[in-house]
Amino acid sequence: MGTATAPLPTRRHRVALFATSTMTGFGIASWITRTPAVRDDLGASLEAMGLVLFGLSVGSMIGILGAGALIRRVGTRPLVLLGGALPVIGVLLVGLTAPAQLPAGVWIGLFLVGFGAGVAEIGLNVEAAAVERVIERPVVPVLHACFSLGTVAGGLVGIAMTAARVPVVVHLPVAAVVMAALALVAALNLRPMPRSDPAAAASAAAADSGIPASTATARRRSVITVQLLLLAVITLAMAFAEGAASDWLPLLMTSDHDAPEVLGSLVFTGFALAMLVGRSAGTPLVTRFGRATVVRTCAVVGAVGVVAVVLSPSPVVTAAAAVVWGLGIALGFPLAVSAAGDHPTDGDRRVSVVATAGYVAFLVGPPALGFLGEHLGLRIAMLVPLALLVVTVVIASAAGRQTPAPSTT
Repeated sequence: MGTATAPLPTRRHRVALFATSTMTGFGIASWITRTPAVRDDLGASLEAMGLVLFGLSVGSMIGILGAGALIRRVGTRPLVLLGGALPVIGVLLVGLTAPAQLPAGVWIGLFLVGFGAGVAEIGLNVEAAAVERVIERPVVPVLHACFSLGTVAGGLVGIAMTAARVPVVVHLPVAAVVMAALALVAALNLRPMPRSDPAAAASAAAADSGIPASTATARRRSVITVQLLLLAVITLAMAFAEGAASDWLPLLMTSDHDAPEVLGSLVFTGFALAMLVGRSAGTPLVTRFGRATVVRTCAVVGAVGVVAVVLSPSPVVTAAAAVVWGLGIALGFPLAVSAAGDHPTDGDRRVSVVATAGYVAFLVGPPALGFLGEHLGLRIAMLVPLALLVVTVVIASAAGRQTPAPSTT
């Protein structure tokens, strides 16, 4: 079914997905690189910053948990469009309210970023997995690579703005303009992606196997496989580790190592660049060694990076460890999503379940780590993502098995 050149509508659809993912990464990096400046503007402690970050988590939780029902009712296109608009407004609001010392305004801005990104990200992963099935080439890792590309670009701009002492009230509104341009590109290129109806596919397979259609449908709706649960745990672990690094590495550098603010931003950008390299260059490794082996190796390398951060005696070692951390976890999330979508009749639902687990961890984890960091120190708090990566090493084989259609079992 795959061809050397994808049809034009499919190519334009991928452009839309990639533009939206890049926009999300750029916006989040723009916020993260200025986290110390926002903290200083607000005069907030680590625990208080955790509460501010909770706005991002609440918005994301609502968006993510509601995305599945919304997709079934209105499809993915409205969700992707909404996910393009709300983060722009949110980043702009953060940039305007932080210097005014309005933590409630920052909370609301992050809520809008989280809600918009939450509904969009589930739709993006569902659509990318659907395109993968059509063109039979990796799309989900590239989608996540675009997110990393956006974070690298946003991080570099943030470093430059920080080094030049450009105030947040200037930097973040400019970032919002860039995000709006990418959202417009996505809106102009989104195309409907044809796919088979899972119930119809299950009924057809049941007819071929002699199983009543009602029985096949009931199985499809009720059976949550062990593999699906394990894939959800993998995405949860990888996303938790990514969120921990993204939100807390800059503050760990400035608080634990007394590093200048610009160095904290540089470490985050190095982490994001490592993830970009891992996601961009990882496809040949998957082809050669298989998803399970790559996921297991990623978890081991990521765990080594986290251990090095926890034990680091200097900012230089921490910076190097952050790169190892980023390389290690780069492919875990997208490969688990790809494995979930590798199903003949129920790929969309499975992708939605697995991606939801990942994004919940990605956005709920940082505030929890902020609470632990306030009482135990940020380095000790990083033992939580380390433990989750160890679990991933044990269960990584789930990413290598394809589950047959429930109607044929």
